[in-house]
Amino acid sequence: MDKAGVEDRTGAALHRFMGVDLELAPGVLVPREETELLGRTALRLIEGLPDYPAGDLRVIDMCCGSGNLALAIATHVPKARLFACDLTDETVNLAKRNAERCGFSDRITVIQGDLFGGLAGRDLEGKIDLIVCNPPYISTQRLEGDSAHLLDNEPREAFDGGPYGISIHQRLVRDALAFLKPGGWLAFEFGEGQHRQAAALLARARGYEPAAFAEDAAGLPRAAYVQKRSDV
Repeated sequence: MDKAGVEDRTGAALHRFMGVDLELAPGVLVPREETELLGRTALRLIEGLPDYPAGDLRVIDMCCGSGNLALAIATHVPKARLFACDLTDETVNLAKRNAERCGFSDRITVIQGDLFGGLAGRDLEGKIDLIVCNPPYISTQRLEGDSAHLLDNEPREAFDGGPYGISIHQRLVRDALAFLKPGGWLAFEFGEGQHRQAAALLARARGYEPAAFAEDAAGLPRAAYVQKRSDV
């Protein structure tokens, strides 16, 4: 993972993620190394799409934070059209600034809303090639216990995944089906030890092919990727 250590012309510290220099801000999650695993997985999935590289691909970066995944994909996939979505004013404003500063305002649309709610009325249902998501995945109980230190400098919304850490995953897996093309991909990050829960959620949705997992350097599954069935 590239580290922060450069500044933009205003003197603001920048954080490098997959070759992209990102502005950070209070109230927005700092991208982690495990999210680069998700980003590399997303790029590999895009390369396998039938329309790549000639096609006009459509990608959603859900829970976009600073816009790091959307910006990385835009950098490496010049024809991709991206929709970066998040809930809070802080994340949306920062993602817009990063998209503008990196010269991607024409290809990245930043949208505020509660998960897929912000995409309603944009005629995107059934037209998305890939949905990538780094959702909150730490349980509320852990955030009030051994993981409380995470909240010292970053917002609760970026970490709190509900009672079992998978509340956002449940909604993501269910609602992504309406937006994906048949054969489109969903890829998302999860916490250590949550791969069985992720597999169960995907199986219960009854709209996906069998799930696969990307492992980190320690051999631990940290991201799931799954294809929407062609008959759904």
